[in-house]
Amino acid sequence: MTTRRIKSYSASTGYVYQYFFESMRTDQRRDGHKGDEYVFIVSRDRKNNFEVPVLLTRKALRHWAGAHGRELGGSEQYAAVKMRLFAAFDELGEMERDRLTVAVTPENIEELLAPLEIS
Repeated sequence: MTTRRIKSYSASTGYVYQYFFESMRTDQRRDGHKGDEYVFIVSRDRKNNFEVPVLLTRKALRHWAGAHGRELGGSEQYAAVKMRLFAAFDELGEMERDRLTVAVTPENIEELLAPLEIS
């Protein structure tokens, strides 16, 4: 039996989300983008759970590597995904409905990692 470490995040939408990392699906394709999908199980009422897949696109990784002269390590990739999950919590009022649009892209990877001072 696997024990899950449930974490909480207080979103700017007013909801307090509980979540845990479930799994990673490699080589996924969504909306014409390829990448690895990190799946989180999320609840905002502690009764109903739903999946939130966060796609880490290959284009985002190439963009970051080109701008910084090195590739992101595994824990740094996970950090980018988790920061995107938090941003989605803050941005999406109806997380259950809108979660399929959650992705780390070339357009948002720098902003997501900036607070972590990864260079």
